[in-house]
Amino acid sequence: MNVTTGKRGTRSLLSAGVYGVLFLLGLVEGMIGSFQYARTAGSVPVAALVCCAVILATCLLGAWAMHSVTGAILPGMGWVIASFVLSMPVSNGSVIITNTTPGKLYLYGGTLSVAVAVVLSFARLGRRAGGTGRSGGTGRTGQPGAQSRRAEGT
Repeated sequence: MNVTTGKRGTRSLLSAGVYGVLFLLGLVEGMIGSFQYARTAGSVPVAALVCCAVILATCLLGAWAMHSVTGAILPGMGWVIASFVLSMPVSNGSVIITNTTPGKLYLYGGTLSVAVAVVLSFARLGRRAGGTGRSGGTGRTGQPGAQSRRAEGT
């Protein structure tokens, strides 16, 4: 049996695994934050603010590591799913995320953090793609089409 494995197949499998881990990381952050958001220092909801900062950092670092906006979207999706599912009341009437200032700050601030991270990722990647030479611009050498000639082997 002659089976060859290409780098492309392994690379895409690895990328899918990393994207899955990013989604699970956002899910876990949402679950932990849903139970810890109410911790305060005096009247300041410190835990809710920390949770917002952590999901913002996770989304930005995911986008940076994967060089794609999907790296920011997937942990954000995991966080939103976990947080909003846990904020819904259950049949016996109990609620995990209450309608208090820390609860609102956690849900709305976290959602805003995810949105900001996705927008910043789009802006960063769009700025990077502007000078790569893919649309006839100049490559790293400053010569028009240098990357395409290099790819052709000339």
